[in-house]
Amino acid sequence: MTDNQSQMRREILEIPDAVGRLLDQGGAAIRATAKAARDLDPAYIATVARGSSDHVCTYLKYVSEITLGLPVASIGPSVASIYHAPLRLGGSLCLSVSQSGKSPDIVELARVAGAGGAMTVAVTNDAASPLAQASDRVLNIHAGPELSVAATKTFVTSAVAGLALIAEAARDKALRAAIAGLPAHLEAAARADWGALVDRLARAESLYTLGRGPGFAMSGEAALKLKETCQIHAENYSSAEVLHGPVSIVSQDFPVLAFAAGDAAEPAVLDVAEALAGKGASVFVTSGDATNAQALPRVETGHPLTDPIALIVSFYAMVEQVALARGVDPDRPRHLNKVTETV
Repeated sequence: MTDNQSQMRREILEIPDAVGRLLDQGGAAIRATAKAARDLDPAYIATVARGSSDHVCTYLKYVSEITLGLPVASIGPSVASIYHAPLRLGGSLCLSVSQSGKSPDIVELARVAGAGGAMTVAVTNDAASPLAQASDRVLNIHAGPELSVAATKTFVTSAVAGLALIAEAARDKALRAAIAGLPAHLEAAARADWGALVDRLARAESLYTLGRGPGFAMSGEAALKLKETCQIHAENYSSAEVLHGPVSIVSQDFPVLAFAAGDAAEPAVLDVAEALAGKGASVFVTSGDATNAQALPRVETGHPLTDPIALIVSFYAMVEQVALARGVDPDRPRHLNKVTETV
């Protein structure tokens, strides 16, 4: 590690250790919360988050629905903080995700959810935060200090904390094993060579990010980070939706980044990537089966639900390089602060 690395780069390289620390130090709280969730036997899960944390919740939505058959609904924080509406959440589990745990609207909705009958769980990097204090249970993500404005290791540790909670609730041995092996796989993912995409995005002004299922959450997070760290206009679409209208914008050499995990959605994502490449777009896809599109390396983690986490780590390593290539300081995005407190 050299002194001239960006803070964002250093934090990306810390992700494997942060995940290992979460699994070691946070495992007991995850298992206890999973037992409480099994005892509750919720009819559904409600989620509360903004920004990158909301993309964590999108990922967990797919994981819950695929693994537990348990539907997940996102609740807008303004329902409580601005509209002051009571919520009837009896018998549900409410998951609030915030790395700082300080945003007043997230805290207020967690409080209202508890008053409305939900079992409330905070996923946060600060176990003493207002969000933690407003919740029944706390999953400390143990990410350590994150100084760069762009969330990277807190995104990954939040996603892993939620994933581990669901794996424990489901008593899913295969998923548990894949989670335990994540640190080594994320080490490899952080060093994956996405250099060809760096070269293309260094001169891009706009692009599409695509995904489906859990990968759709990662493509949403990618679009946010491209705007935040590189000042590139990026729009996220499900690969099932992009051909229904957004494809009209696609012109010769229009860049597209498609997230394909090694799951049941990969063939569908790849078909769309190949179709867009056939229309002249400059398409990059994380699948070794690409022919017209350009393949990006993908680290296999041993489970289709953990593969997307490795994908986002490879993306983070790449997007930091794009920012530097464009002359943008990835640690200090313009107009942004590390903690955004909304009402």
